[in-house]
Amino acid sequence: MIDVRGVHRGFGGRVALAGIDAHVRERECVAIVGPSGCGKTTLLRCLNALEPIDQGSVEVAGFSLHPGVAAPAKVRALRESVGMVFQELHLFPHLPALDNVALAPRVVMRRSRAEAEARAHELLARVGLGDRGSSYPHQLSGGQKQRVAIARALAMPLRVLLLDEPTSALDPALREEVRSVLRLLARESALTMILVTHEERLAAELADRVWRMNAGQIVAQGTPREVLTSLP
Repeated sequence: MIDVRGVHRGFGGRVALAGIDAHVRERECVAIVGPSGCGKTTLLRCLNALEPIDQGSVEVAGFSLHPGVAAPAKVRALRESVGMVFQELHLFPHLPALDNVALAPRVVMRRSRAEAEARAHELLARVGLGDRGSSYPHQLSGGQKQRVAIARALAMPLRVLLLDEPTSALDPALREEVRSVLRLLARESALTMILVTHEERLAAELADRVWRMNAGQIVAQGTPREVLTSLP
């Protein structure tokens, strides 16, 4: 499903990724942990062509990425299969939750309004927000906004879902809301998932495997029990 081979990425004189080799199986959930600045988010962004790679190759959901800028049509097709939930969320503040979720299927997939909204209702219910479709982002809690962002990503016909620190900005009670949704996705969906997180508890609950990164490299990988230092 995902093959990363010899991937390097730098910014000016700073090395963000220093030769990443990794593989993710179909329907596997992988958590990426490590200190701030070690390259976790950069790697995630390279998998969705949000960052170009300087060296190496990426195979993801049937698409091949190589050094250089990918053609816009290829990037658009890639992102119909490889979705990302950003740490900053990027919900449209002028649209209610229902329209935030329904917009991409209408614009990108050319779905009818009725079809897109029916799917949006279904997805909001799936993440526990079936009664908040008419609410605008400023009327939602942090956990609710994160769940809208997850529903929005799932509105596309995804094969891979990338999540960047989905619980980092939330207080403990709201974190549990989002953890519950992610546990449901990991258990019931056919998605391949890669999750960047500082929360070892979340990684332990969700992931089949964990990659620990440091200084732009994967320095350890294995089951949560093998990699996470806080587990008994």
